[in-house]
Amino acid sequence: MSGVEGLPPAEKPIRITADMLEPPRRVDTRVDFERGMSYAPPATLLLIVALGAIFAWQLSTGALLSREGIVAAGALVRDEVARGEWWRILSATVLHGNLEHLVGNAISLYILGMACEHGYGTRRMLGIYVTAGIAGSLCSVALSPGPSVGASGAIFGLMGAVMVLFWKHHQELLVRDKRIGVVIAAWAVFTVATGLMTPMIDNAAHVGGLLGGMAAAWGVRPRILERRVVYLGR
Repeated sequence: MSGVEGLPPAEKPIRITADMLEPPRRVDTRVDFERGMSYAPPATLLLIVALGAIFAWQLSTGALLSREGIVAAGALVRDEVARGEWWRILSATVLHGNLEHLVGNAISLYILGMACEHGYGTRRMLGIYVTAGIAGSLCSVALSPGPSVGASGAIFGLMGAVMVLFWKHHQELLVRDKRIGVVIAAWAVFTVATGLMTPMIDNAAHVGGLLGGMAAAWGVRPRILERRVVYLGR
């Protein structure tokens, strides 16, 4: 058909095909794990301060000068627990054998506590911590006569909880560095292996705490997943 005189002829309609359209944007509903993580997790820092204060009390009372002193302070001893002193199952988790022991646990607690408190929330993280500490002490009593002290059982529980978080909820979480789970697992294996080669380390408490933390975390809904944010990606 020719156009009106003085005007160009009408163009033929163009058929739009799928390959001519911009691809739709994919909606990623996973939660960005690192987003909003605080470097000053309140419960974790409070635990570290409390452990430091208790260690200062140990020094001031001479609890580290002898076996009798550390036992009197609340160390975990199988015979004493069998006599009814069940409170040692908790008291031993807040005591330490020396400054190096305290500092090492404080560093681990800060790193794992920061991730765990961010993922599960303050109250749930503390629940996991206490549960793991009790599990570690019970395992220690079953396999070692003692005396034993240290927060490492509870800290291993936080490690187990973070491992559960990344494995069980991997489809709901956006973790930018996929190696973090591998690093934590390798850290756990290395620490347990080190304990097997060092008689002074209570490896039973480590394993018991790890399993206790994993069990406690398995039945807990992470708080971070309750604050879901949608991210768009191509």
